[in-house]
Amino acid sequence: MELNIAIEDSSKRIALFGPNDHNLRLIRAALDVRITARDSTIKLSGHGTAVSRAAEVIELLQRRLRSVDRLEADDVADAIAEVSRDRADQAEAGVSVYAPAGTVSAKTPGQQEYIDAIRQNDLTICFGPAGTGKTYLAVAVAVSMLRARAIKRIVLVRPAVEAGEKLGYLPGDMQAKVNPYLRPLFDAMHDMMAFDQIRSFMQNDVIEVIPLAFMRGRTLNSAAIILDEAQNSTVSQMLMFLTRLGHHSKMIVTGDDSQVDLDERQRSGMIDAVDRLRGIPGIAIVRLQQMDIVRHPLVQNIVEAYGNGSAPRR
Repeated sequence: MELNIAIEDSSKRIALFGPNDHNLRLIRAALDVRITARDSTIKLSGHGTAVSRAAEVIELLQRRLRSVDRLEADDVADAIAEVSRDRADQAEAGVSVYAPAGTVSAKTPGQQEYIDAIRQNDLTICFGPAGTGKTYLAVAVAVSMLRARAIKRIVLVRPAVEAGEKLGYLPGDMQAKVNPYLRPLFDAMHDMMAFDQIRSFMQNDVIEVIPLAFMRGRTLNSAAIILDEAQNSTVSQMLMFLTRLGHHSKMIVTGDDSQVDLDERQRSGMIDAVDRLRGIPGIAIVRLQQMDIVRHPLVQNIVEAYGNGSAPRR
């Protein structure tokens, strides 16, 4: 597909292109289009979807130049992210991933509310019992954003807390030691894309899977950051994690407040965060229910049996 775009104000041609065509190169790299400029016209060529997105980005930048005399790198990044997110929001209810099936769809109204909350907010906190798809759907939306180039990387995080038993010292290097804790995130990811693609993305730091303790001191821009099993984070860990959020990023926090494995003297950072952050614009809090459980039908009955507070029969 080819498309010609007229430059609105020829006196701002250099401002639109950037020093040494830097702005055009950013658009080219982010959207995988070919861009040539002559006189008062910009020519775009490439895949139809990419060309239309690039045209929208240039339109946003020209609109910005109506009120300013120059563009910053952040202006270009903002325009690219805005167009990519708008396109993702306009998609059907299904979430596009790399897997052969192509899409992941919500199976309950609660799951659709959760997906919509992630798309519409920069921070989403989701409670829910086992089997409601908290982690799976968060990973699916993150992969969809990566595929649409709305983000540049995915960071999957989990606290290294054992579920009621002490495993002692695990053999191997750091990756081998934390792998058991991060396995559920890998399992979800393997449903979204081929093994070779995951390996390639991880080797190039497009996908990073790390324990919560290794997040300190980082700022993550243009990323989808998912904290799984967040009920097992402490208050100080949660504060540390939430303040990693950078520009053009989304953060998703998932957990089950009925399965806190912290010492009884420690307050769950996830529960504490909801108490502190409720009502702040840009932050969504979603609670999935037993009716949203989509694993084996017995799981819903098991969750109900353990959650009704009655003593077991003898």
